[in-house]
Amino acid sequence: MKKTLLTLSLVLISVIAFGQASVSLGLKAGANFANTNIDESESITSFHGGAYGLIKFANIGVQPEVLFSKQGGSFTSGDVDFTYVNIPVVAKFYLPLGLNLQAGPQFGILTNAEQNGNDIKDAFKSSDLSAALGAGWDAPFGLQFTARYVLGLSNISDSDIGDAIKNRTFQLSIGYSLFKLG
Repeated sequence: MKKTLLTLSLVLISVIAFGQASVSLGLKAGANFANTNIDESESITSFHGGAYGLIKFANIGVQPEVLFSKQGGSFTSGDVDFTYVNIPVVAKFYLPLGLNLQAGPQFGILTNAEQNGNDIKDAFKSSDLSAALGAGWDAPFGLQFTARYVLGLSNISDSDIGDAIKNRTFQLSIGYSLFKLG
């Protein structure tokens, strides 16, 4: 593990030193407008926040993130609240003026599930696979503004009875680069 980390660090430093890429690390947070694919489900408003890294080569960037995210939906029987640690890895395709289009996979780890204050985590799978699609603006002074739609691809229900349940989340976020190399 130490050899792999050392090798990756040396490659990253070499790429940056020769001016081929820039690397930045930062924090981001924002609003979630979450729902599920179930017809009787209505949206809930919640939040997400965490850290990101950005490796940018000319007009293409790769941005892995680790986000704490509250999701779920509102049903006639009450709100269902999911808490995930989401790990999106989005490719960013840059347009002029820092505008960008984003696409990539997102892997979610369910940490909590509640309905009306009752623990219902056992009724859901411990992971979620989604596709993240969005647009953003990497503004001057290290600011990032992002609008992203996260479309659940996997059934999060642990039951084979009934319809598949998939997460749907629209996110608006702002990020700030803490430091940048290259």
